[in-house]
Amino acid sequence: MAGRAGGAPALLVIGDVVTDILARHPEPLAPGTDTPARIRILPGGAGANVACWAAHWGLSDVRLLGRVGREDAGWHEERLRSAGVRPRLIPDDTAPTTTVIVLVDANAEPTFLTDSGTVLRFSPADWSPALLEGVGHLHLSGYLFFSGTGRQLARLAVRSARSLGIPVSVDPASTGFIEALGADRLLSAYDGVDVLLPNAGEARSLTGLSDPAAAVTALSRRFPLAVVTLGAEGALVADSGGLSARVLAPTALAVDTTGAGDAFTGAFLTARLRGADAPAAAAEGCRAGAESVRVIGGRPDGPAAPPSGGLPRQDLQDLTDRPVQ
Repeated sequence: MAGRAGGAPALLVIGDVVTDILARHPEPLAPGTDTPARIRILPGGAGANVACWAAHWGLSDVRLLGRVGREDAGWHEERLRSAGVRPRLIPDDTAPTTTVIVLVDANAEPTFLTDSGTVLRFSPADWSPALLEGVGHLHLSGYLFFSGTGRQLARLAVRSARSLGIPVSVDPASTGFIEALGADRLLSAYDGVDVLLPNAGEARSLTGLSDPAAAVTALSRRFPLAVVTLGAEGALVADSGGLSARVLAPTALAVDTTGAGDAFTGAFLTARLRGADAPAAAAEGCRAGAESVRVIGGRPDGPAAPPSGGLPRQDLQDLTDRPVQ
């Protein structure tokens, strides 16, 4: 675990809490017959994962606002609390908890089959400005923006945060949903956001630019700070329309890349709350991303790990991450 951030202000995350059904299949899928796989049921969700990684990275006050199906609200709450997160979960009697089937291939790359469930049922009624008491940063999962009522909630939360001088970040979350909803519509919905944290595919979908450096630069003309994650290649940081840093990632032998971007975001935001500049925070994010791909599922190794313990982990190499101009 990285250095403690006990004295930092709180982080509030608003986003998805998901039941992941994760299947690792070392051989290609065989249509019409059986494909051997190792299957686990794990807690997940981009918003919840970010919160868990922030707590794992040493932030002592991490809060999460989420919606879940009533029947498994207790299971999710216990997993979040055991990870060091203070959850405020709204039980839904109408829709089930968002459920995702995650197919992880031999290259550790996931494919997602998503039943959106409760994540699309966020609404302005779920928001209260009192949620920001003691908060130093507000982070919104991109899945909030894929329903009309979720966008309304996001606007209220951003407005409340800005009135208090609290910075706001967004992870766009999904190229498929971005392309279905439309980049222009989403970019307008992000108005008021201070930090945008897409991966390379999401940055391409939002800008139409295939070169990640060009995409992050373009995004930084619209948002004060943009950081594009590049997986094993690290991250790019841009502000005020200019590329300010290229950050290297530690070498890691990946067994499952599910949630690596969430790990980056959780550690990045923790570092920012501790006062780090953007390149140094991105280096922390890359370190967390390298740790995350060594474990099964989207959350830190610990109490919520698979009963079998998953695959053995290797210790992180003692590498010094550094911004490269």
